[in-house]
Amino acid sequence: VQLQASGGGLVQTGGSLTLSCAPSGRTFSRYTTTWFRQGPGKEREFVAAYWRSGSNTYYADSVKGRFTISRDNVKNTVFLRMNSLRPEDTAVYYCAVSERVILSAAASPDAYHYWGQGTLVTVSS
Repeated sequence: VQLQASGGGLVQTGGSLTLSCAPSGRTFSRYTTTWFRQGPGKEREFVAAYWRSGSNTYYADSVKGRFTISRDNVKNTVFLRMNSLRPEDTAVYYCAVSERVILSAAASPDAYHYWGQGTLVTVSS
């Protein structure tokens, strides 16, 4: 599965961005789609997940209430809407998918085999 992530950019504190993740040749509904991020000098961390069955979503505590993950089945795209951005949200954001990940492992990068190339989000103070 090839994933195309886009939408990153430079934004001021308090601003908003929407990231997109789209697979080539596959239907997203088969996969749990998850956003991770990796800030400067930090390990890759879980941000949000859209579960493959139903419409359950999960968020890291650090983004809960500010970020929203959604899936458009017509466009076959998963979005991450990021509001009230903070300098600590600065990172390269990656989308990843898995057909088999279980809920207890969803926050672990090791549970995902397919990754997008990353899109940089920079939040200026």
